[in-house]
Amino acid sequence: MPIVSNTSPLLNLAIIGHISLLQQQFGEIWIPQAVAQELRAEEDLPGSQAVREAMAAGWLHVEEAQDCALVKSLQRGLDRGEAEAITLALQVKAERVLLDERDGRRIAKSLGLNVTGVLGILLRAKREGHLSSLQDTIAQLGNKAGFRIGAELLTDILRSGGEA
Repeated sequence: MPIVSNTSPLLNLAIIGHISLLQQQFGEIWIPQAVAQELRAEEDLPGSQAVREAMAAGWLHVEEAQDCALVKSLQRGLDRGEAEAITLALQVKAERVLLDERDGRRIAKSLGLNVTGVLGILLRAKREGHLSSLQDTIAQLGNKAGFRIGAELLTDILRSGGEA
């Protein structure tokens, strides 16, 4: 079954040089058109070269979310990328959808989707020995990608990864 991603997990991992974790953990990633546009891979921005390389390698590819009515309905509370990612995940019966934003995660779960975010991806990478320091990588997310995480959640993640 395919894995569908929203912009945030892909871009954040690309910016810190860890986009390869997605291929290691999931093999192939599908993204909807809106996410492809949000990634702005054709521009010279942080992470865009890694995104271009993933697309060229064929493990990151664009698929159209076909249920326009559902996309429009979901856009009442979500941005277009999140709405299309959730719609595409339902359309292809995705094994998992990659989302970081709280509202998107809540809605995806309410629709029966399995959800993982960038922190879950990093935690799994740490447990599988593909990441030496969870704390350093999360700090890079904050410093380079502007990723924010609450102190309590950070403590829980580090504890789960054996670093607290």
